[in-house]
Parts: sequence; C-alpha cells; structure tokens
Amino acid sequence: MAWNDNNNQKPWGDNNQTPPDLDGVIKEFKDKFNSLFGAGNSTSSSDAPKAPQGSLKFVVIIGVLVWMLSGIYIIDPAEKGVVLRFGAFQEETSQGPHWHLPFPIESVSRVNVAQIRTAEIGYRNAVQGSRNFGGNVSSESLMLTKDENMIDAKFAVQYKINDVQAYLFNVASPDTTLRQVSESAIRQVVGQNTMDYILTEGRVSIADDIKDKSQELLDLYQTGLQITTVNMQDAQPPEQVQAAFSDAVKAREDKQRLINEAQTYANDILPKSRGLAARLLEESKAYKSEVTSKSEGEASRFKQILAEYEKAPSVTKERLYLETMESVLASTSKVVVDSKANSMMYLPIDKLINNKRTNIQPTSQATQEQIEAPSGSNNIFRNRGVR
Repeated sequence: MAWNDNNNQKPWGDNNQTPPDLDGVIKEFKDKFNSLFGAGNSTSSSDAPKAPQGSLKFVVIIGVLVWMLSGIYIIDPAEKGVVLRFGAFQEETSQGPHWHLPFPIESVSRVNVAQIRTAEIGYRNAVQGSRNFGGNVSSESLMLTKDENMIDAKFAVQYKINDVQAYLFNVASPDTTLRQVSESAIRQVVGQNTMDYILTEGRVSIADDIKDKSQELLDLYQTGLQITTVNMQDAQPPEQVQAAFSDAVKAREDKQRLINEAQTYANDILPKSRGLAARLLEESKAYKSEVTSKSEGEASRFKQILAEYEKAPSVTKERLYLETMESVLASTSKVVVDSKANSMMYLPIDKLINNKRTNIQPTSQATQEQIEAPSGSNNIFRNRGVR
C-alpha cells in the first residue's frame, strides 16, 4: 500500500515526528569532525574556547596536503628531469609522472634533450629561422687560409644535449663554450687548407673536419653536448678584394679553356700524324721491296746473259748492240736503212714511224719481256745490215 495510507501515517515515523533541521545536521557534522581531532563536544559550553584551535589544525593539515601534492611533476617525452636536493644532484628522471620532496627540500630542472639547437658562427639571423646573412660578424667570419689569403666564411653548427647532468653541472655556460670551441676548430681547419679548395670541392670535407675537432674538444670538457651537423652557409673572399679575386678566377677559367682546346687539337692531329707516318713507313717498305726485287732480277738477268755470252760471244754482242740501239732510237723519228739496198720506194716509212710511236711507250721500269721481245724494227735493222 502507499506510504500515505494507513491512517495518514507520515514518511518519517509517527505523527509527532518532524523533518530534521538543516542547522542541526551541520552542527552535528562539525561536532564529529572536532571530536575526531580532539577538540571535544562543540555543544558543551566549556569547549567553546577550543573551536579556533581545531580550525587551525584543519588548516595546517590542508596546507600539508597541498605542500605534499606540489611535489608531483610530469616529464614530457622530449625532456629529462633532474632532481636537486638542496642544490645537489639527486637523480635523473625520464618521461611520465613523478614525485619529489617539495620545495625547498628538492627542486626539478626540466631539460629538452630532443631539441636541435643552432650556433651561428660569422653571422646572426635577424629573424629566427631566416636565411638572411645580412647580419655579418666580421670578427668571427674573417680568417686566414693556408696560402695566406683572407676568406669570409659563415658556418651553422647544430647540436643537442646528450648528457643532462654534465650539461647542468660541469660547465658554467655550455652553449657559449660550444660557440668558442666551434670557432676555434673552424679557424684551425681553414688555416690548414687553401682558398681554392675551400671555395670549390672542399666544402663537405671541411665541414666534417670541423665537426670532428669540435666534438673532440666538447668531450674533453665534458659539456654533455653532441654536434649533429656542421654546415658551411657561405664562403667567399672579403668584399675589399672580390674584384681582384673575380679577375683571378676568370684568368684561371681561360687557362683551363685554352688547355682543353689544345688537348682537343692534339687529339685531332696526333692520330692523323700517326696514320701518315704509318703510311710513309709502309710505302718505304714497299719501295725497298721493289728496289730489292728489281736489283735481284737485274742481277739474275746479267748472270743469264753472261752464261749465253760465254757460249757465243759474237752473237751475244750483236744482240746486246741491237737491243741497245733499239732502246736508244725508239724515241726518235728517224729510220735507218741499208744504203746498199735500194728499197726506199717500197718501205712504208710513215706507217713505220706511226707504229713505233703507238707500240713503244717510254717508261723507266721496262720489263725483261719488253727488252728481250724482238720487234719489227729489229728485223728491219737486221735485214738492212745495221751495225
């Protein structure tokens, strides 16, 4: 049945019961809280002076709780936490929530170990992240090379923290120390190389040498810093000598161009000269072989004639005489006949002359067959008794 049935019974008990008073509930709660901390019953008139003392304890407890909670701290993933107890190193904490004894007993220093920092040597950027090299620092950028030339070089050294404890306690100003160490290493490396090498193919090698030497000094000083990269931002002659240096560069380029042209000409003419020399050498060998063969042929022919001469001297003399006269008179237009024979009217003189001109062609290299072959004129000479 419903709560208001059964003779109109009220929800908080018998008909004479009334709802609780709010002030009484609060007072009862305060009494219980004070009794918990030994303040006694607040309703008693004798405990009235102890009320301020109980409130003070309550405030003190709340203050202690807040002080203890102030020791909670959270380290980000990119950070490292260093706990100091009265200024002395206590421990190193990584990412996540941690607690330490609150101030002034212990304190925490947060250091970003993932951040890449940059030290500018020889220049300063007017705006962070800008590549405007207008803010030159000549006291840092001007240095002397190995060949006693002045060069204006600018470097950017990027680094990060790899040892938090060493970074905080070993060196008073690690960032300033890194700048000074880098500048010293730059001057050392630049002073060991020539200006042409620095401005041309040596940029990467010089940056690597600077990085190695700087890191060696930083490790020696135990700064807790690690150099990631060294970049040569700019390298050029000083402004006062740039015009002269440009002229020297142009002269060097002209020199190289002329060398290349001469090499090209040599590559073109040398093969032709070698080919011509080889051709002349082969022609001389062929001429030598020709002369040798001809001489051997003449010697062999002479031996053969000598053998025939020994067999029949008179006939051989006559034959040699006729052949000699034929070769001598072959280029003339005269006809020799026997004066005793009156046969001039029957000889075709003009045809004999034309035939001789057609058949006999002058040459310096007559073969043995041409010399030994009898001609019609020889027969005529023999018939006419020419001696």
